[in-house]
Amino acid sequence: MKKVDFDNGTITKNIIQTALPMLAAQMISLLYNIVDRIYIGRIEGCGTQALGAIGLCFPVVILIGGFTNMFGLGGAPLFSIELGKNERIKAGQVLNTAFRLEVSAGIILMILCELTAPEILSAFGATADELYFSVPYIRIYLIGTIFIMVSTGMNPYINAQGYATVGMKSVMVGAVSNIVLDPIFIFVLGLGVNGAAAATVISQFLSMVFVMKFLLGPENAFKIVFRDPFTFPFAKEIISLGLSPFVMQCTNAIVSVACNSVLMKTGGALYVSVMTIISSVRQILDTPIMAITEGASPTISYNYGAGRPERVQNAIIIMASAAILYTCLMWVFIEAFPLLFIKIFSDDMVLQQLARKPLHLYFFAFVFQALQYSGQTVFKALNKKKQAIFFSLFRKVIMVVPLTYLLSYAFGLGTDGVFIAEPISNVVGGLACFITMAATVIPELKRMDTRCQARFR
Repeated sequence: MKKVDFDNGTITKNIIQTALPMLAAQMISLLYNIVDRIYIGRIEGCGTQALGAIGLCFPVVILIGGFTNMFGLGGAPLFSIELGKNERIKAGQVLNTAFRLEVSAGIILMILCELTAPEILSAFGATADELYFSVPYIRIYLIGTIFIMVSTGMNPYINAQGYATVGMKSVMVGAVSNIVLDPIFIFVLGLGVNGAAAATVISQFLSMVFVMKFLLGPENAFKIVFRDPFTFPFAKEIISLGLSPFVMQCTNAIVSVACNSVLMKTGGALYVSVMTIISSVRQILDTPIMAITEGASPTISYNYGAGRPERVQNAIIIMASAAILYTCLMWVFIEAFPLLFIKIFSDDMVLQQLARKPLHLYFFAFVFQALQYSGQTVFKALNKKKQAIFFSLFRKVIMVVPLTYLLSYAFGLGTDGVFIAEPISNVVGGLACFITMAATVIPELKRMDTRCQARFR
């Protein structure tokens, strides 16, 4: 099985070897929810309404993803840094702690959300009509909480060992299953929205089985230890660093609730369906940026732990340049062909025309998203918790949520205010995050380089 060698080869090669399988994995991962929405939007007679109702479930899905990333993306940089230091016992302890956290949190989240699903969705703005579709969907979806947390949360530890293709295959198993099962459950068996959720749960289970097969197999050098299951030696470190991706996910949930609430009051349920489409397009376009930045993260962390500042700096430059180039190209593409993206999720002509303007407004400053992701990734990869957490909060909670209400109500922009808040926050938040990263991290790397040179004189 081919493995990425972080000790040798060029930085560009290391990043590509990690990022390309990760990109494939994340693109495939999108299909879990995207395929659901594509099919749900085409259910005869109720597709548009069902699509909006499922959109109200996003905050719960995002919350589960937040905990998954807290233990996965939070622990993986620590794991890579310990590998760079050749501290293999500590690296194994980090991996095992993360696994136990994923399982424990998955059980707790599943039980709590199952018990309170109607109340949660009502708080998010769901009416009786939306609850008819959303409550059964989310309750079935929640059955797979542990499956998705283990399969998705442990993938970064597989990638950090250099087995990026294994991570890609684990996601592919689930996604292909979902693509096959969705039309069967939704249309052939006539289960509708509930069938989409059931197909997703089965697919997540199969993905988890693939991941566990690797973790318990001979290729994994850091075995899952089942003795002392309630010991969590690196929990504090994992959670503190994982607060950044957790906060990013949770703030997305807060933003989703705020946007849906304002849209329901200023435009009605049809605009919630518009936001569901735009959020889905955003997921598609964000995926390559995440693959580029998260693909660079193991290289940055490993070389930082190994005391190689020049390779860390080169990785940051390559990562940021690739992310900026991609977002520029995608901005041009989406501005020129908006309907190409909208039609993926709905055949409703009224909904398609209604979504065009909001799509243009929402993605107006998309390029600045690359700066946000690049800065956040560096802070997280170098174990700089405070900066990572602050900038996660700054763009979403401090900017997007207040702007959503101010622009829509105080400035009288109505539904347009919801979609304009995003590009404003992208510009201010992205620049602030990237400039702060450059001003703090680059000098530190130069000081590290000076110490390294002095040591070998």
